[in-house]
Amino acid sequence: MYQRILIATDGSKLAGKAVNYGIALAKRLGVPVTAVTVTEPWSVLELGRMARQGNQHPITQFEEMATAAATNILENVKQTANSQGVTCDVVHVQDQHPAEGIIAAAKDKRCDLIVMASHGRRGLDRVLLGSQANEVLTHSKVPALIVR
Repeated sequence: MYQRILIATDGSKLAGKAVNYGIALAKRLGVPVTAVTVTEPWSVLELGRMARQGNQHPITQFEEMATAAATNILENVKQTANSQGVTCDVVHVQDQHPAEGIIAAAKDKRCDLIVMASHGRRGLDRVLLGSQANEVLTHSKVPALIVR
């Protein structure tokens, strides 16, 4: 059925449910997983705030913080997968919109299923914040399993 599953996570509690579901599915199917987290491009407003606070190298600090956070998120997924006997490799996609990074990682790693969480936003929140799950469903050629 599936040969490699991509599990997208931002490290949130809700994304953790999708991680656990994706790992359980991979274990049942006997296939490896690839865990991905995406770091969005730095915000000019945030970097400006950091500079006003006296930071001489706000871009460098942002990139270091993003890399450290991604490493922590992905290491947790890898440990969970390994504890379940599931082979897991990890990918940190930097400076991309999350949906685009998830789709690119699935293609690059030749995954044939994407597992991710939906935050279930409605109304104005959905309009203003968008839905990464909806964007992946809309634009990906790879099937996606959305965990609520």
